[in-house]
Amino acid sequence: MRGANKIYAVIDTNVLVSTLYSKNGTSNPGIIINQVLEGNIIPLINPIILKEYKDVLSRPKFAFPSQLVSDLYDAFVEFGIDTERCPMDSALFPDKDDMVFYEVKLTVDDSYLITGNIRHFPMNPLVVTPAQMVEILKEKGFLQP
Repeated sequence: MRGANKIYAVIDTNVLVSTLYSKNGTSNPGIIINQVLEGNIIPLINPIILKEYKDVLSRPKFAFPSQLVSDLYDAFVEFGIDTERCPMDSALFPDKDDMVFYEVKLTVDDSYLITGNIRHFPMNPLVVTPAQMVEILKEKGFLQP
């Protein structure tokens, strides 16, 4: 049974990259990941998304500490809900690699897709930027206004 007081969301890889670049965790992406760790945001995942997380975060150009990448990946595995995809027409996506994020979002009613690249996805009020998600968290009482 899904908790009514939880937010279900697919979190795009760019949000994780931004979080790891954040020095003190107070950026909007950092706040989102902290809410995952606190159990207020339940990540929706699947094997393709998890593989992208690991592959992208492990790229040498980012030089993120491997233990930090591993800990973040493990948190998504531990706290996430593994879901299927709801196949869509690929013509709606400028980057076909983004499809999986939207297709997984569609499998859970009222779930969000949090991304820094909102224009890569079909218009949908539940596709939000990290800043918009922080405002939603405030409105729902998870964060202080």
